[in-house]
This record gives sequence, C-alpha cells and structure tokens, in this order.
Amino acid sequence: MTRATLNRPTDPTTGFAETMKVIARNDVTTPEGALGAGQIDRAMHATPSIRKASTMAGLGLLLMSVLSAFGYLVAVKGLVVPGNAARTAKGIAGHKGLFQFGILSLYLVAVLDVVVAWALYRVFKPVSEALSKLAAWLRVAYAGVFVVAISQLVGALGQHAKALRHINSFTNIWDAGLVLFGLNLFLLANLAIRSGYVPRLLGVLLGMAGFGYVFDSVVRALVRGSSSDVSAITGMGEFVFALWLVIRGRRITVGNARSLDNSNARSLDNSIGATR
Repeated sequence: MTRATLNRPTDPTTGFAETMKVIARNDVTTPEGALGAGQIDRAMHATPSIRKASTMAGLGLLLMSVLSAFGYLVAVKGLVVPGNAARTAKGIAGHKGLFQFGILSLYLVAVLDVVVAWALYRVFKPVSEALSKLAAWLRVAYAGVFVVAISQLVGALGQHAKALRHINSFTNIWDAGLVLFGLNLFLLANLAIRSGYVPRLLGVLLGMAGFGYVFDSVVRALVRGSSSDVSAITGMGEFVFALWLVIRGRRITVGNARSLDNSNARSLDNSIGATR
C-alpha cells in the first residue's frame, strides 16, 4: 500500500471500488503483449482508415499487375527482337501507337507505386511507424528509378536506329531499381509477420518475392547475358497479398497487433508502472 492509501477512510465499499480500479488498470496486457486501454481505443478508431488503405493498396497492386503486363510484356518486350536492332526498330515503327500506350501504362505503374507505398504505410503503421515509413520511401525511390528507366523508352521512339540500345538501357536501369523494390518487400514481410492481423504465410510469401527480385538483379549485374527470372515465380507472392488486401483487408482489426512502435511501447510501460 501507498502512504495515500493508508490515510484514506476504511470504508469497505470504497476500498473494494479502489481495488477494482487498480485491477482494471493493470489488466491491460495480453500474453502477446501489448495494448493499453488508451491504445486499444486509438487502434479501434484507426481501424476504418486502415481498412480503406488496405483496399486502396490491394486495388492499386492489382491494377499495376495489369498495366505492367501490357506495358512491358506486350508493348515493349513483344516488339523487341533480341540482338537485331533493325528488326526491333522496324517493329516499333510499325506499331508506334502500341509502343506509346505501353510507355504510358508504365508511367501509370510508377504513379501507382507511390499511391501503394502510402497506403501500405497506413496499413502497417500500427506495427512500426519507423519501418513502415522506411518501406514506403524505398518503394517511392524505386518508382523514381523506374521513371528514369521509362525515359529510355521515350528515347527509342525518336531514334529508331538506336531503339534496341534504349530498350536495353531501360532494362538495365529497371533491374538496378528492383533491388530497392526487393528491400521494400523484405520490410513489408517483416511487418506482416509481426502484425497479428496479416497471415504469417503472406509475410513469408512477400519475403520470398523480395528475395527473387534482389537475386535476379544481382545475377544479371554479375553475369553478362544472364536471363535469371526467379522473380517470375516468387513475385506471385505480392499478387496473392494484393488479393488478400482486397478480399480480407476490409475486416482488419489492429487491436491484437503483436508488435508496437517503440514510442508506444515505452508509453505503455510507463502507464503500467504508474499503476503499481
């Protein structure tokens, strides 16, 4: 007992009420550890905005998949004849409109990357604001590199004789940028596994996707002419994650998160200590 408690009237009703208040104040943690009463209240108020952000992120990722498939596989790669600059230039000249739409779709992918970066920051902010912010900035940085890469395709339109060279430059710059993208996925995997509201399996799949992108980029940089494409398989993890965000993201509840941001954890420890 504290000195203040000893000086209070010994009314049994009052004593019982005070005891119940202390118990209620101390009963704010779970075995997973984690949310004080005030934090649970804030988490529940944040849940609607996080659900909206998850839907936005999922839709953005799915739309990016469609746009990038058209822009790169159809409009760019579909017109390239490896090792034959003349035929590549002829193909672009004969399908100029398709090539232009492909470039436009890739620019839209870069814009959506920024939107998705912000949305995923909102989704994972309750787990760790610092890591979520770092993941978002990595994705924004990747989007910037991707825009630089796409500018090489614009150059291919005006210089048909050097079209293949510009397309190769686009590929090389994009490959370098995918290292940043892979690191972004590593951080998202960590946040997903720690979150408590995203299935651990999705975190594992995101980690595998990140590994695939980094692996391909490093191998292509070190081995000239390498066609390493591990990410074509592991990258499906991000697609599954996007589907989950759209289908299940509307039911996210952050009140049972396994991990808190350090500042929130410290404030929780202080509040618990004050009741002892």
